[in-house]
Amino acid sequence: MIALLRRDLALAVRAGGGFGLGLAFFLIVVVLVPFGVGPEAELLTRIAPGILWVAALLAALLSLDRIFALDFEDGSLPLLATSPLPLEGVALVKGIAHWVTTGLPLTLAAPVLGFLLNLAPSAYLWLLLSLALGTPALSMIGTFGAALTVGLRRGGLLMSLLVLPLYIPTLIFGAEAVRRGADGLDPSTSLLMLAGITLGSFALLPFAASLALRVNLR
Repeated sequence: MIALLRRDLALAVRAGGGFGLGLAFFLIVVVLVPFGVGPEAELLTRIAPGILWVAALLAALLSLDRIFALDFEDGSLPLLATSPLPLEGVALVKGIAHWVTTGLPLTLAAPVLGFLLNLAPSAYLWLLLSLALGTPALSMIGTFGAALTVGLRRGGLLMSLLVLPLYIPTLIFGAEAVRRGADGLDPSTSLLMLAGITLGSFALLPFAASLALRVNLR
């Protein structure tokens, strides 16, 4: 599993589809929002939690189709399916690799970009914690969606339609945690829900993804 994780991390860095693309999209969305809604500081402060979470979600979505597509195209996915490592482990490693190359950089960059949206000072810690708890779920759910659509023509659009509804609970609780933190309220309930979604995703979705891969590789 460690060797596969290192391989996926190296491929993601070389291809530039993880670090660069997601961060660039995140930055563009955050920079464009003040142009669209106006420079009023109070308005930006009010909408900043939701905008940051939506931007992070969409940025994570950009690279999902690459999770299994490259392995399918070069023929290494069938080899992984017949390797001693179970397909559940392969799906788990793919989800972790996607989070390290996409979710983690977005989490670290979000407080910096929050400054551009005049995010309340009391919300920065909760923004960091909510993204750290929620983005792994985005990666694992996306891995399941990528397994469902691997090998399909124009599967990226279908995958987006399948994955986005599954992202909604994470988005709601993530933005709510930041919003409550900005208002000086207790965000612990939302953070616990985020942690539960992430733990449930990593406990169940590798098995669902492995079943989808077996069907698509027949």
